[in-house]
Amino acid sequence: MQEFDAIRPYSDEETGTAINNLVKDPEFLDMVGRFKSPTLAKWAPAMLRIWVRRWLVSHFGGLSRIDDLQARLSGYVGELVDHTTTRVTHSGLENLDKQSAHLFISNHRDIVFDPMVVNYLLFANGFNTTRIAIGDNLLANRVFAEMMRLNKSFVVRRSMTSPREMRDAYIMLSAFINHSIDNNESIWIAQREGRAKDGLDFTDPAIIKMFYMSKKKSGLDFGEAMNRLHIVPVSIAYEYDPCDIDKACELETRARTGKYIKAEGEDTDQIMRGLTGFKGHVHVHFGAPIADAEASPKALAARIDREMHANYHLHTSNLVAYQQRGIHPDSHTTRDSVSDSVVTAEAWSAAEIEAAEAEMERRLDACDPAIRPYLLDMYANPVVTALEAHNGDTDTPRNTPDT
Repeated sequence: MQEFDAIRPYSDEETGTAINNLVKDPEFLDMVGRFKSPTLAKWAPAMLRIWVRRWLVSHFGGLSRIDDLQARLSGYVGELVDHTTTRVTHSGLENLDKQSAHLFISNHRDIVFDPMVVNYLLFANGFNTTRIAIGDNLLANRVFAEMMRLNKSFVVRRSMTSPREMRDAYIMLSAFINHSIDNNESIWIAQREGRAKDGLDFTDPAIIKMFYMSKKKSGLDFGEAMNRLHIVPVSIAYEYDPCDIDKACELETRARTGKYIKAEGEDTDQIMRGLTGFKGHVHVHFGAPIADAEASPKALAARIDREMHANYHLHTSNLVAYQQRGIHPDSHTTRDSVSDSVVTAEAWSAAEIEAAEAEMERRLDACDPAIRPYLLDMYANPVVTALEAHNGDTDTPRNTPDT
């Protein structure tokens, strides 16, 4: 693994030292303290820091393996999931082999909760957890970077300036992903760079192409190389997005000015909001591993998109936004016609629709009028793509900014 030192997660041999360093780190202690007791964090931070350190040492101080750390953390992850969702459901795990590694290609809505909920479900159902791809922009927060490397995260480098640097970085990333699968370590990676803030989930063919870069000289053709990765399309559907207003503000700013500049600490703030904010019902669908991959990155990306869209679990929030936005030419589309057309739609009751309408109205009232259409779009667009997938319509991505 030495050739991957620049991007790889911590190994078992490094785990004990990394944990010991974290439990001595004041910034990390303060972060945990804000989770454990926001009131004490405000009024008695020094006292809380001492208590948190003792608690961390007693619960995690003796661990020396990543798997043991994740097993110990699983209960706390479960509590976080329980406190921020009404329920978490899943489908498709019966299609996966517990003895095999998989490359999970997922839509991307939340910076940390997306891979966390995937690993939470895998762990709870007897599967090995994944190594997680994270962008190097998230390493600006030193403490967060340490926590992620302890949680099997590896780095996707995005800040290169020259074409040669980019090529070398992608070849290393490709080699690491293939090496992981060959050694029975599953991978989670988003289908594109950045979150789909507009609710349109489309795979970037460049990411699929990257998987093959380290295999070009091996003699394997593209399709066979992809088959060996056991690619699993994953659709994550949130009933409510804790960062929806932030995303809508960014989209409106981009549309109005042509650019958006993140404030200092914005990623960290949204990580915390995404972890601790209310999400309602969350559903994760795991597709069947692809064993007959298409012959080109573009064709394989389009197939992944079709499967994601067709299996995206629609919530009442999606239907309400879809009807309020009025973006579909069929003005007669109703909750019944959506339920009949899309197998991932539930048979919603009138009471559920009424509750969703009230919640959507509350969120819209909290927005500046200029950003309300963008908030509605992010909830409505999954209905559009699901209907297109089931009706066999085009799978060409819309011209939206890379956000």
